[in-house]
Amino acid sequence: MGMTLDQGFYAGDDVVRIGRALLGKVLCSNIGEEVARVVITETEAYAGIDDKASHAYGDKRTKRTEVMYAQGGRAYVYLCYGIHHLFNVVTNTKGVPHAVLIRAGSPLEGIPQMLARRGKKKMDKSFLAGPGSLSKALGITTTLSGTSLQGNKVWIEDHGLDVTEQSIQASPRIGIDYAGEDAVRPFRFVLDASTLVFFRA
Repeated sequence: MGMTLDQGFYAGDDVVRIGRALLGKVLCSNIGEEVARVVITETEAYAGIDDKASHAYGDKRTKRTEVMYAQGGRAYVYLCYGIHHLFNVVTNTKGVPHAVLIRAGSPLEGIPQMLARRGKKKMDKSFLAGPGSLSKALGITTTLSGTSLQGNKVWIEDHGLDVTEQSIQASPRIGIDYAGEDAVRPFRFVLDASTLVFFRA
């Protein structure tokens, strides 16, 4: 069993560094007394009011985005296209709306219930690929937005997986063409799948 990441992990002022550091960590949920765990394999960093791709760009504070301004270490879950619940990790200090979107993962525990939530009989390439699929498998919805990652509903653990710089691929984020020059910033991070071959919780 891993150790839950402490509050200090999320408090850093470099959202890009945290986006990279979350690779190889384990995202956990406890929904309906069913625990599920996935190794985080893809993230995207969003740098707040100066980042045109961020929901908080221009310091726009709304009921939905208010949680982004909280002290780092909370969940920000929003609805995309009215269908997909996307899970983000709020970072930095209170008043600075940085966040990291968790885009994909590799299954570790609770596979039967994750398959059931996804309506699948067996795992395939699309099982935990994409932030909507990941949240659905874990049972994460917008009702968890604002939840502390130090609680027992959704949290992130460190299981000691050694992630080297060589095992991380950086590239531009997906689906943000509207963000102009910010669309090409290399803020998407993907973990080389071979890193997980010999990993066991």
